[in-house]
Amino acid sequence: MPSTEERRFEVLRAIVADYVSTQEPIGSKTLVERHNLGVSSATIRNDMAALEAEGYITQPHTSSGRVPTDKGYRQFVDRIADVKPLSPAERRAILEFLESGVDLDDVLRRGVRLLAQLTRQVAIVQYPTLSASSVRHIEVVALTPARLLLVLITDSGRVDQRIVELGDVIDDADLSRLRSLLGGALEGKRLAAASIAVSELAEDAPESIRDAVVRSATVLVETLVEHPEDRLLLGGTANLTRNAADFAPQAGLPGSLRSVLEALEEQVVVLKLIAATQGAGRVTVRIGEETQVEEMRGTSVISTGYGAAGTVLGGMGVLGPTRMDYPGTIASVAAVARYIGEVLAER
Repeated sequence: MPSTEERRFEVLRAIVADYVSTQEPIGSKTLVERHNLGVSSATIRNDMAALEAEGYITQPHTSSGRVPTDKGYRQFVDRIADVKPLSPAERRAILEFLESGVDLDDVLRRGVRLLAQLTRQVAIVQYPTLSASSVRHIEVVALTPARLLLVLITDSGRVDQRIVELGDVIDDADLSRLRSLLGGALEGKRLAAASIAVSELAEDAPESIRDAVVRSATVLVETLVEHPEDRLLLGGTANLTRNAADFAPQAGLPGSLRSVLEALEEQVVVLKLIAATQGAGRVTVRIGEETQVEEMRGTSVISTGYGAAGTVLGGMGVLGPTRMDYPGTIASVAAVARYIGEVLAER
């Protein structure tokens, strides 16, 4: 026979499940009818009274049922023993959809759209962070004898192309020397270290290509010190309007849908919520006040890092009302992050 604590958690879990499904306060009679809890309605009423006294559920209106509080959702999330895995068909469909992306931008756009569709929430993906990326390859192509195209490819799949205008023409032999010099200085280095290395190249460069090295280094340093970690992709923002009632002040939640939408426009706020401070594969759930953003107190944020080979390239996740399908959303966030990392690792 389960302990009183376990039984009360089962009552809480039933309230969370029914409220997420119906958006209606849940009464003891409903619990008796819908769930086989194995105890009398009087016991369930006593358990609900205890849960309310402990702050796990609350009564939004007089003579109504109960709804979970942030503390109740937290208890529920912390006690999720098994997150339902996606089926092989679902996983295969996700991977094939992401693999169809032609470049980093396309893969991330596909990922955010897919995550919004799977969870019916707002999906957020952070571009790979500068500090985590390394130079995979640098290619130097002569467009004309006095104009070069530099193609910089990082291990995160980012591709940058830059034009270098030379002061004089360059022959094939010197072009080969320049390509070798730049590749040796950059390839395999983190972007911050690469910017330092390329800036020091001119000191020991052969006289015949020194001017070309200086001009190329100037263009590359500007490329390497950009801040792509400040870029975010959002998808499914319209999903918030589907749950507009969850953000209504009369629902006992602070703020409003408008305040949440305004907060989403502040990228610094969103970055703080989904920044990849955790390892890939570990999902973080922030509920209500745990977001530490006043305008977001009626929301929950489920996030994780994505990457490959033990390196976290960026953060991603979803944002929605606290009344959400936590097990399903956690599974979707984890799956899409995993497959984005796999796809980028193969590029």
